[in-house]
Amino acid sequence: MREAIILAGGLGTRLRSEVPNVPKPMAPIRDRPFLEYLLDYWIKCGVESFILSVGYMSEKIKLHFGNNYKGAKISYSYESEPLGTGGGLLLALQKTKEQNVLVLNGDTLFKVPLIDFLKFHKKQNSIMSISLFQFREKERFGAIRLDQNNYVTSMNPKSSDLSGDANGGVYLIRVKSFIDIFKNIINKKISLEEDLIKTLVDSNYDISGKLYKKTFIDIGTPKDFRISSDII
Repeated sequence: MREAIILAGGLGTRLRSEVPNVPKPMAPIRDRPFLEYLLDYWIKCGVESFILSVGYMSEKIKLHFGNNYKGAKISYSYESEPLGTGGGLLLALQKTKEQNVLVLNGDTLFKVPLIDFLKFHKKQNSIMSISLFQFREKERFGAIRLDQNNYVTSMNPKSSDLSGDANGGVYLIRVKSFIDIFKNIINKKISLEEDLIKTLVDSNYDISGKLYKKTFIDIGTPKDFRISSDII
């Protein structure tokens, strides 16, 4: 696995009160942009090339990283208008050269062991595999249900349970199959979870999920951002 897409184009409105002058993935944690921590981990896992899906304040990301970071190639997929996480992903997928590509949320860090996750993805022969973590906050995360063979059977936007398995924001995608399914909505504003993944699950495509007991770091809200420096 040599290539990854990072979804870094969101407006970050919930975090604007804490970080008003930079896009959310550039929020400073211990005087370093959060995106550096993300890149550091995945470079260590063997990723050699990153496509950054950018939109809001994209110039600040490109000015900081340019076309290379610690030996890894950096390229950009630009949204001329906000497309949401799903629209941004479909646009960025046009640039990938891999049969399977790693996809990462730009505001979360979930240290999934890449070799193990890739082996799982290929064994399952899924269009998409989703990393999962255990949550214990009622109505904070959406619960994902799996069958006995680790295929996703349902996704709930918000869980009424006190615990469950939630989307960890690390995905593996079979590129050609994914693009073929959604080719008619490229350049549309859509959500990755609520539109693309839900469509795949509701249409009975093979989507797999694997639980990892790793720390899940999310900087998407002011509360989570403030505590992230203690756990990153």
